[in-house]
Amino acid sequence: MPFRKAGSGILALLPVLLLCASLRGSVLARPSNAPSGPQEPGAVAIPTHPKELKYGELKFDVPKAESYRYRLKNGIPAYVAEDHSLPLVRIQVMARVGSFLDPPEKTGLAEMTGEMLRQGGTARLAAEEFDEKADFLAAEISSSTGDTHGGASLDCLSSVLEPSLDLFFEMLRSPRFQQSRFEVQKGNWLEEMKQRNDDAGKILRREFDWLIFGEDHFSTRQATARDLEAISREDLVDFHRKYWLPEKMILVVSGDVNRKDILAALDRRFAEWKSGGPAPPWPPPPPHHVPKPGLYHVEKDIPQGKVQIGHLGTKWDHWDDPDNFALMVMNDILGGGGFTARLVKKVRSDEGLAYHVGSSFGIGTFWPGQFSIVYQSKNATVALAAKISLAEVKRLREEPVSEDEMTVAKSSFIDTFPRNFESPVKIARTFAEDEYLGRPHSYWETYRDNIRKVTAADVQRVAKKYLDPGKLVILVVGKWSEIEAGDPGHRASMKELSAGDVVHLPLRDPLTLKPPS
Repeated sequence: MPFRKAGSGILALLPVLLLCASLRGSVLARPSNAPSGPQEPGAVAIPTHPKELKYGELKFDVPKAESYRYRLKNGIPAYVAEDHSLPLVRIQVMARVGSFLDPPEKTGLAEMTGEMLRQGGTARLAAEEFDEKADFLAAEISSSTGDTHGGASLDCLSSVLEPSLDLFFEMLRSPRFQQSRFEVQKGNWLEEMKQRNDDAGKILRREFDWLIFGEDHFSTRQATARDLEAISREDLVDFHRKYWLPEKMILVVSGDVNRKDILAALDRRFAEWKSGGPAPPWPPPPPHHVPKPGLYHVEKDIPQGKVQIGHLGTKWDHWDDPDNFALMVMNDILGGGGFTARLVKKVRSDEGLAYHVGSSFGIGTFWPGQFSIVYQSKNATVALAAKISLAEVKRLREEPVSEDEMTVAKSSFIDTFPRNFESPVKIARTFAEDEYLGRPHSYWETYRDNIRKVTAADVQRVAKKYLDPGKLVILVVGKWSEIEAGDPGHRASMKELSAGDVVHLPLRDPLTLKPPS
């Protein structure tokens, strides 16, 4: 939880800026049979019903990445997308840092460093002074660190770009990590830790990730009170010096800028920024845990049980793998496609067992993701919802899907594809993410064709190959005395869901994450 929301001034200007943009002319699509102005004799009449509207075929060409990619004098790639419709600029820094660099005894160090980069002031400016300068410029400045990525961003008016860039780079290069702010943030983290077990959904996600990926992988490790106590301000300084290196960064620039001028401005600010040490390892290491199938339970006195069912997914071994595109379509049909998905129709609409139910099939970049079905249902109907969900998995493996389902699922990917490039900032960021992940830009050029090639036979084939009922981990968080027996109509019970005994996992201490003694 951030200590404060920095630089909110620009938000107050957005309504005025958006109004100005709207006055320049609408870019909304116009039906091909809708009139564009005063009606002349012989003009096409206004349709009497929305069903009568006719639109031309959607044609969209993927932008060329090379038109946006540049390289600074120090070798850093920068993706620049000019957009002069509004006097706004966004600068984003993508850095190859993350919790994969945390020392085992100081879990949370990378994340804390990312948060305090913005909150802790600079060598020249106390945190309070930095905040005042950002607010005066109406500049939004933020920073963060996740598992496999770090980043910082600047949003400002183009009229104050130069001083805003000065402030932004001062933060990136010489953060103060002010002790008083650091202590406040540690206190915030500690309070959040104390509340870990209040939300059954958080318990579900934590325990399920551990069952799938293990407790020792950096992607599933969570900081404890002991970790927090061990992290010092000096650790933040050292982590920043070692890992926030300019040569490990990719820049994304969009908005009201001149390409030549902004590249020169960035070159000037990077000129004196030298590396602090050897390059960090890349890519991040994968987990080696082997999940153990079975039925697991964590006791929590709640009226609706929280459930997650799944196993390991797969990864992108090569970016044109036809199996992975078939898996996207398969998951959309199973539970990822909203109200058109089978799980939503069966569990939510037909049976009324869950307000929310869905599935995901994780295709990882650095290691396999996870396949999972997630829902919550009244305690008495947890087993029935699980039984129906597993029956749908079985049906995908044993029966070909219908042509209607194929059409809807494939269209959902193809028709929404242009959204990846619907604005200059999205264009630049998408291509920058390609470079960050090692994904070729050609992935986007062939994406729609790869989806179009998927057949019903492909969907059934990948369902058989990648959905394995024998490897399923089923985790339930809820009141077991009301869940175990199943529904009053005896349509399902928890005994049907696993060949072995249920494993009752303890509710861990929120500060130590250890089972109660």
